[in-house]
Amino acid sequence: MKHILFFGDSLTAGYGLANPAKESFPALLDNKMRLAGFEYEISNAGVSGDTTAGGLGRLNYWLSKPVNIFVLELGINDLRHGIPATQIAHNLQLIINQVRDRYPAVRLLLLGMQIPFAASGGAVAAFNAIYKNIADANHIPLVPFILKGVAGQRHLNLQDRFHPSAEGYKIVAENVWPALSALL
Repeated sequence: MKHILFFGDSLTAGYGLANPAKESFPALLDNKMRLAGFEYEISNAGVSGDTTAGGLGRLNYWLSKPVNIFVLELGINDLRHGIPATQIAHNLQLIINQVRDRYPAVRLLLLGMQIPFAASGGAVAAFNAIYKNIADANHIPLVPFILKGVAGQRHLNLQDRFHPSAEGYKIVAENVWPALSALL
């Protein structure tokens, strides 16, 4: 069976959900694929709090099993830790390189984050440019902002106002589905 690896942080893991195995966006996308007649094995390699450097450290383990589609969602925790945009981009590129080196025929999907433009400064602009630049340089599809329609919506987020609720994850899955379905 073909295999999709969702590789990310708490947003991929489904942090704070009552049942991440059923309510996280990878689980919701698994349901959508099955309803559309696609059968893939799904691995959710989301780790809460993970950074791009942390992802690099655990990547080899997850690549021990063949991967047909690799969905990458990392970087926001790096920003929270003050990691420069250049280092975030470098680490994302290293992850992509390692995935492609191991599985040359793999299809990749990059899931981006954005900091609201209401926040100002060069660091915000540099972070917001990372995902498009990486996607363009590697000729891979991009979901520019996976939290589109969810971020800032109190009723769609947990009390921390950052992690989606089960209802918020339904929107996240809808944001990702068009790009993912094009790779199936």
